[in-house]
Amino acid sequence: MRLWRHLFLQTWVMALTLSGAGLSELFNERIKSVVAVEFFVQSEIERQPVFVLGTVIDWQGTIIVPAAAILPNVAPDQLKDFKVYRPGSTEAARAEYLGQDAFTGWHYLRVEAKLRPALVPITNFPAVIADPAMSDELWGIGLRNKDEDFLPYFLSARVAAVMKLPQKTAILGTEVAGPGLPVFDQTGRFAGLAQTSFGQNYLLFSRNQHGNPILLINVEESSVVLLAAEVLPYLGRVPRSITGRPIAWLGVYGLQPMDPEVAKLLQLENKSGVVVSDILAGSPAARAGLQERDIVLAIDGQPLPRLKPDRVVVGYFSQAMLQRQPGDVIILDIWRGTEHQAITVRLGEEPKLSREADRHYFERLGFTVREFLNADSILQRTKPTEAQGVVVHFVKPGSQVATVGLRPDDWIREIDGDEIKSYAQAVTKLKSIEAEKNRAEFILLVSRAGETSVLRVKLN
Repeated sequence: MRLWRHLFLQTWVMALTLSGAGLSELFNERIKSVVAVEFFVQSEIERQPVFVLGTVIDWQGTIIVPAAAILPNVAPDQLKDFKVYRPGSTEAARAEYLGQDAFTGWHYLRVEAKLRPALVPITNFPAVIADPAMSDELWGIGLRNKDEDFLPYFLSARVAAVMKLPQKTAILGTEVAGPGLPVFDQTGRFAGLAQTSFGQNYLLFSRNQHGNPILLINVEESSVVLLAAEVLPYLGRVPRSITGRPIAWLGVYGLQPMDPEVAKLLQLENKSGVVVSDILAGSPAARAGLQERDIVLAIDGQPLPRLKPDRVVVGYFSQAMLQRQPGDVIILDIWRGTEHQAITVRLGEEPKLSREADRHYFERLGFTVREFLNADSILQRTKPTEAQGVVVHFVKPGSQVATVGLRPDDWIREIDGDEIKSYAQAVTKLKSIEAEKNRAEFILLVSRAGETSVLRVKLN
């Protein structure tokens, strides 16, 4: 692997030399818009370092990193010690985590003032607004690891396809940049932002949707580029709070694209639609009268676009909701039964997310519980008003609870035969068990995927 990398870097140097001073100068100027970001995730039992790549978006030192940089269930208070490095540098600058934008998925950071003069925002360069043509050549930047001082290197590739996924995205023949880093055309204009590694296998995955494909993913480089026209309008969506709130919420789940055979039967062959599967009781959708099996055809009079594969329209619909604000009123054109209807919905505020949930770690018992959330109601097929108990958030490997089969996302219904009706009750009960040094065991009744299990946990 080291030899391969050495040869690769030699190729990069040769590419710059052969391309002339023009491309070399463009490269050297544009690496000022990219950074490496280091931070730590503090879990119950360890402090794990994370390295990701980011793009500078303004003169205030604001940086965006990809959605995949931080797992959805990681709480903001578990994110520690953000540092930013310039390519090829060992000197770090502190950064503040600003939160995640629900619509774009980007996480935002702001680096301390001392580093800002050395950075150039991506918006400082001209941009390509038109879609690239097939076989157009684009180039981008990759960064090596920390032990190699985040050395920058040159990548280039040709456009193989342009698709809506649901945003306009270019798929290139080979890798063109590190995930989260900018991509440019031959004149140095900003062409888009490289996406996370899964994207480069999108076409392969879509052809194996009914199986379980094994994919080899390059986590350091990507061949998929979100085009500049889909990036630039949304760079200003800096979160107002570290939680990313406010977040608009409709309250529908399990959306599916309208089946072509159903569309033909309903004489909707030339239309695109999403079928509502689950509606959370008390949600904006429920209050507005939306029903399961309704087919949404349009939002505020704009028909849902016909996208391929068909399921991409589900992502389009979800993004259309997240682009709005709580309190916004929308009109959904739906097909119900045998007729069209218009449903007026006032969007609400997204209920508490997993990363915001109250949680408590019991070191002796070896697991963490968190409060039951609205999202758990959907997963457990129960009404929010009936939801009670707590959910397992973390299980310590090798612990007694792990040995008897306790898993994250298990719903704890009873502890030692007592029905658990609240997070506070569960914490009090488990604290009491943990404090009893002579206790030999305790018993949990848990639900998982609709099945109930009794777990007898021995205490050392």
